[in-house]
Order: sequence, then C-alpha cells, then structure tokens
Amino acid sequence: MRRSVSSAGLFPTFADPSFMRKFLLIAALGLATSGCGIIYKQPIYQGNLLRQQDVDKLAVGQSKQQVLALLGTPSVADPFHAQRWDYTATERTDRLGHTQMKNFTVFFNGDAVSKWEGDYFPNQDEELARNSIRQFGPNLAKDKKKKGGGG
Repeated sequence: MRRSVSSAGLFPTFADPSFMRKFLLIAALGLATSGCGIIYKQPIYQGNLLRQQDVDKLAVGQSKQQVLALLGTPSVADPFHAQRWDYTATERTDRLGHTQMKNFTVFFNGDAVSKWEGDYFPNQDEELARNSIRQFGPNLAKDKKKKGGGG
C-alpha cells in the first residue's frame, strides 16, 4: 500500500517546539542587535567647505578671479545678484539627521571685493578628531613624522 506524502509535512511549523525555539532565538537576537548604539554615524559635510587660512587671505579689492582661486566656485552664483557670491555648506553629525547650515557671502563692487560676511565650518578637521577620540578612545592611528633626511 502506498502512502502519499503531502507538502505540509515537509516544512517545519510553529507547532513544532524545536522550530519554535530556534525561531524565537533568531527573532530575539535580531531585535537585540537592531537597537545597538555602537554603530558609528560619520559626520557628513557638503557644499563649500572653506578653510580658515583661505578666508583669512581675503582682502578688500581682490578680483573675482583671485577669490575664485582662493575659495573655489561659489555654490550660489545668482544671475540677478552678480555682485554677490554665496558659499553654502551643511553639516549632519548626529544619528537623527539634524543638519546645520552655514552661509558665507562675498560682495563685489564691480570686479573687486567690497566686503564679506557670514559663517562657515573653519575647524571641522580638528572637531572631527576630537569627536573620534571621544567616541573611540585615544588609540587612533597617529601621524608619524619621518626622522632623518631624504626627500
């Protein structure tokens, strides 16, 4: 006499205690690891990141070409306000996605710089290093200077 095999008996079900234990263990493990706060969220800088030494070199009377060489292409060059260049940058540092925006504006009178104003992220490298040390400890790789000659 032949017995027919149904496909329902080939797959484990939740009624099977062994399968249920494995399923609950995997589900609990997945739930526990999904809420871990140890995952590093790297800060994201976008836009024109101006350096302090470049902004310090700005001077009244510089040409647009000199400013372009010093600070780079502005993120906003408005055709209706050709005498104004806006350098915009954003920073997102936390896990919730809070974004900080800064705008640095250079004003021209003809082809010469007349004034500048605004804010930028001048020390993002040093700040990133401090935050990394705070989060990961002081065991980060250090920049080693070469001893001796050679060049």
